[in-house]
Amino acid sequence: MKTNEVNWKEQDHWGLKEFVLLMLLEFVVVIGCIKFVVWPLYSQWLDNDLYSGTLMGLTIAVVLILGVYFIALRPKKLSWSEVGIRAFSKSDWKVIFILTIVLMVGATIVMVLTSFIGNTYENSKTEALQENATLFNVLIAFIVAAIISPIYEEIFYRGFLYRWLRTRISIVGAILLSSLIFTVIHIPTYNVMPVNFLSGIIFALAYERTGSIWPSVIIHGLTNGIMVFLTVAG
Repeated sequence: MKTNEVNWKEQDHWGLKEFVLLMLLEFVVVIGCIKFVVWPLYSQWLDNDLYSGTLMGLTIAVVLILGVYFIALRPKKLSWSEVGIRAFSKSDWKVIFILTIVLMVGATIVMVLTSFIGNTYENSKTEALQENATLFNVLIAFIVAAIISPIYEEIFYRGFLYRWLRTRISIVGAILLSSLIFTVIHIPTYNVMPVNFLSGIIFALAYERTGSIWPSVIIHGLTNGIMVFLTVAG
């Protein structure tokens, strides 16, 4: 496996082909197929929105991680460090702490402001969890939201997507465009899109500052985990 021999902010090993293939994987397979075809089948099979949503999340995680590996890494004999899976400095914990606070405060403000136009942050999975908040269900929701989703989403959307954009357009353009794509892929949970866009910006900033996806994974996991517990408490 090759190691990163160049500044990740200035150059990468991929071209338009890898970008197009992974975007097709996201928008055609994940959104078009898994979310609108497979998920209804899971819901019918399991008859529980929490379980079907969890299984859908696991399916997406497998598809995207395998996509990154077989499209972006393996053909060029690259290591996972190319998508940000690398150690970060102890001093970066300060970045993690600050950006986590900024995200939590910002998300609260966004939720309050959007509530004035009638937006609600309930969805089928949170409703299912609230209706049957057993220890098992809470544990499942927490593992998926705070561990699995942050890892595969940060590898794909920051490790590959943001880096690909960062080497080709301005830092502001890369942050905004990657955050917009990150927001769109949360269809059909339209109600959380404003918060998702803000989150995408924060996660990209964490990756930009540290050069590792782990700080953004930690921030992502902390905020998602807190939301799970708030859902149960609510």
